[in-house]
Amino acid sequence: MTNSSSSTKHGQDQPELSGPTPKSQRTKMGKSEDNDKKNLGKKLKDVEISIPIVYGNVAFWLGKKASEYQSHKWTVYVRGATNEDLGTIIKHAVFQLHSSFNNPTRVVESPPFELSESGWGEFEVSITLYFHSDVCDKPLNLYHHLKLYPEDENSSMSTKKPVVVEFYDEIVFPDPSEAFLARVQNHPAVNLPRLPAGLTLPPSIPVEDASKRRKGDTKDHSLSQWFMNFSEADELLQLAAARQQVQAHIAKLRRQISLIDGQHQQFKSSSDL
Repeated sequence: MTNSSSSTKHGQDQPELSGPTPKSQRTKMGKSEDNDKKNLGKKLKDVEISIPIVYGNVAFWLGKKASEYQSHKWTVYVRGATNEDLGTIIKHAVFQLHSSFNNPTRVVESPPFELSESGWGEFEVSITLYFHSDVCDKPLNLYHHLKLYPEDENSSMSTKKPVVVEFYDEIVFPDPSEAFLARVQNHPAVNLPRLPAGLTLPPSIPVEDASKRRKGDTKDHSLSQWFMNFSEADELLQLAAARQQVQAHIAKLRRQISLIDGQHQQFKSSSDL
């Protein structure tokens, strides 16, 4: 099994993922254009909403049923890091497969956002996430190298134990709309890592009935026993973000102290004249 953790905070222009890496990173969603801001409603300054996600694949060798061109059954997916329903954030997902597949562009309109196929070769899968209108007007592109064979060449393939490759990421939405925050602030798939002092949160919209939400979560998914636990990675990223904020605050205080010291020295020099 392979895992990696990173965090995606979308850039100002076209959002991109920096690529799978074990280091903690954040890519910020691009801010909406002026025309789109009218549709999104009031923006909340200095607020961030983050969505921990996991993307990857699970691949089973077909054993005696394998043929030259059908050796593995695999599923590629994007799921909530804690297996919560992502449908409240993501409107639909587009999976771009290798051109050798029939209809290589597959659109998944509702959660869980996954695609199952069979084949023999490994290739890069492009996953484009489109968000609801009050979330963000720019899509997010993810790239995942479909893995069918074990990393260890000496490992024997098994029909019972799959090859699992997953990557942890965190999508961060800066300055969200008030409507977006009101809709998701109590949703279990959503994190609010940073709220400015004195901010009055908008009235929350009740989270949909749990039985309805469970239709889109992956807690009881047929592959859930093979999913990796990324709760520790989530905690580490939150600690790293908090540490960065503290360091920035310390640097600001040092600049203020330096400025005060400089003014004090000027005042002292003037007094000595």
